[in-house]
This record gives sequence, structure tokens and C-alpha cells, in this order.
Amino acid sequence: MFIDSHCHLDLLDLSPYQNDFAAFMAAEKQQKIDKMLCISLDLMTYPAMYELVKDYPDIYLSLGVHPNVKPKETLTEAQLLTFAEDEKVIAIGETGLDYFRSNGDLSWQQQQLKTHIRVAKHLKKPLIIHTREANHDALDILAQEGADEIGGVIHCFTEDWDFAQKAIALNFYISFSGIVTFKNALAIQEAAAKVPEDKFLIETDSPYLAPIPFRGKPNYPHHVCHVAEKLADLRGVALETIAKQSSANFKTLFNLI
Repeated sequence: MFIDSHCHLDLLDLSPYQNDFAAFMAAEKQQKIDKMLCISLDLMTYPAMYELVKDYPDIYLSLGVHPNVKPKETLTEAQLLTFAEDEKVIAIGETGLDYFRSNGDLSWQQQQLKTHIRVAKHLKKPLIIHTREANHDALDILAQEGADEIGGVIHCFTEDWDFAQKAIALNFYISFSGIVTFKNALAIQEAAAKVPEDKFLIETDSPYLAPIPFRGKPNYPHHVCHVAEKLADLRGVALETIAKQSSANFKTLFNLI
């Protein structure tokens, strides 16, 4: 059984399942998907996402505002805490820094990340971190704000082994997505081969970033098995080993043991 540690279930194309979420969930179970962590992108769409998944005990939630989402007013800890104290919420994020899609003065993005870190520390819930073309600033803020106290995961890892080591030193796990299956993802593949066995997760980031052989098509949680297959090949272990270890790591990180 596999755990998809990062997906956006409210954004999936459910037309192959007759637009029936229950039918989709039944199909995922048949394809050996044990649990999923459904990730929020902003506070406006969170309530609808919550309603979609609230009755499924094997779907967990994160609460956060994506770094490319700039609220009309400065995000506050109180706004996050309104939703984040719910027991179904096991993580804070995704949050982080993205200097690729956003431009100009991005101090607001940095402040937003700091707000998430404070809430995570207050609730003792791990962070889901997104970083793109902002790796040094992201690591600096995590260190300065004491994020190592609660740790978390660098999701959809797109950096190199040097970055991975620094993140692990800050008490963060490294999560690999379908990108690790791409032929040109050599630095990511190197990191996937070297990350300690107790510090990696697997994810889809569905509906985005479908792995080979589905690249360019809609992504779904059950495609996480292809991520696991690539890691098994890179690490020279059995697929079952990756499934068991990534699931154990997920439960450890999110205090589900």
C-alpha cells in the first residue's frame, strides 16, 4: 500500500469517475492507495475542500496559503488558526517561497512564510514547504524562525543533494514527485538515491506533474506507484521496501503512530 503525501483532491478531473468523488476513492483503494494528504492552496477554497474530504478517515488535510497567492490583506496567524486547529489538519502549508512565478518586491512572501512557521510551532504541526528559485532564502528563513523545532517536508523536491542535506539538518524530510522520473532530472535522482531511508516521502502533487509514462496528462494519487518504482530503481531496493519505508516515514513525520 502507498501513501500519497501531497495531492490536491479538490482540483482533480473526476470525469473518468463520472464526476463522483466516492467512485474515485473506491478506485484509488483498488490501486493500493492507503492514505492521502490533501493540500490547501488558499483560505478561500479551503472550506469546500474540507467538505469534499471530511468524511474520509484516510484523507488528511493541510492548511495554508501557497506562496504565489497574495491575499488582499496581510495574512495573520489568527486567520490560519481559525481552520488549522481542526484535528483532521495534520500539517501547515503548503507555504514557502516561489521567485519563479512571482516577481517584484517579494517581502510579503517571506513574511507569509514566517506567519505559517509561527502557527506550525504553536500547534506543533509539521510544515509543507514549497520552494522554487528561492532555495537559499527559504533555508535561511526556516533556520532563523526555528522551524527545526517542528520540522516538515520539502515537497516536490527540485533541488540537489547539497540542498537536501541542509534541509535534513533542519529536521525536514524530502518528498519526491513525478519529476524524479523525468530523464533530465539527474540532480533530483542523485538526491533520491542518497537521502537516508528514514527521511524521504513520495507524492504526486496531482493533478500536476504526472510521472512518466503519463507525463503531460492529468495526474492522480495512484500514479505515486511510478514515483516509488523510480526510487526503488535508484536505490537498488524492492518496490515493497519503498512503499513500506515511505509510509512509515509519513506516519512518523505527521505523528500518526
